[in-house]
Amino acid sequence: MLLGGRGEGLDSDTLRNLFEAVRSGRVEIDEAVRRAGILPFIDTDHGRIDTHRALRQGIPEVIFGQGKTPEQIVGAARALRRAGQAVLVTRVSESQAAAIREALPEADYHAIARTLWIGPGEVPVTGKGTMLVVSAGSADRPVATEAVEVARRFGNKVELLEDVGVAGIHRLFASLDQIRAARVLIVVAGMEGALPSVVGGLVDKPVIAVPTSVGYGASLGGVAALLGMLTSCASNVTVVNIDNGFGAAHVATLINRL
Repeated sequence: MLLGGRGEGLDSDTLRNLFEAVRSGRVEIDEAVRRAGILPFIDTDHGRIDTHRALRQGIPEVIFGQGKTPEQIVGAARALRRAGQAVLVTRVSESQAAAIREALPEADYHAIARTLWIGPGEVPVTGKGTMLVVSAGSADRPVATEAVEVARRFGNKVELLEDVGVAGIHRLFASLDQIRAARVLIVVAGMEGALPSVVGGLVDKPVIAVPTSVGYGASLGGVAALLGMLTSCASNVTVVNIDNGFGAAHVATLINRL
């Protein structure tokens, strides 16, 4: 534990609590300096872990697991835990997860989302409204589920609406009340990527579009969906990179806190 005694690392809330404790006389100045004097990063054998990211950006560093060895991920995770932070790892394969959990048995792995979490079972909700992740087809589920899991770990109330693509658009219209009740929406689609435009035309909320690499040859691994979303005529639609459920959840979290 570093600052507020809650094991949360250095973020704006714990720093504010520390300042309040100094002002009230509950913490001596020298002790406050000691608690706040951690380095803004921690060197490990394989990287430099950013422990001040939550203070600067509102969300702590997340480990991108793809391309890393289990040993590299374990080293980064242990560094974050020493800094008092929860650990979220994205793009973790089942083989990586098995090796990581041998070293860190407390890790919670979600196979569909390919996320790994070490932290509280339930993260307190800090978002102001409900975030809705809308998925066009069941083949888009891994990306949509990544967005759900990341958003949940970032303190959002999240709902998932699946398999409502434009090929059967009546399925989408059957959930209009749920769609319009959301404060921010993440819309995930492959193929031609039309769904975000349709959703954007139905709501007065921000829509974050996520193109997926799902589709036959001319979909070009998600490029067709990406270009379609970028040229959407719905002005409330913005776009993240192909298969980037994490990035969509990150931005949606910041919007949901405003």
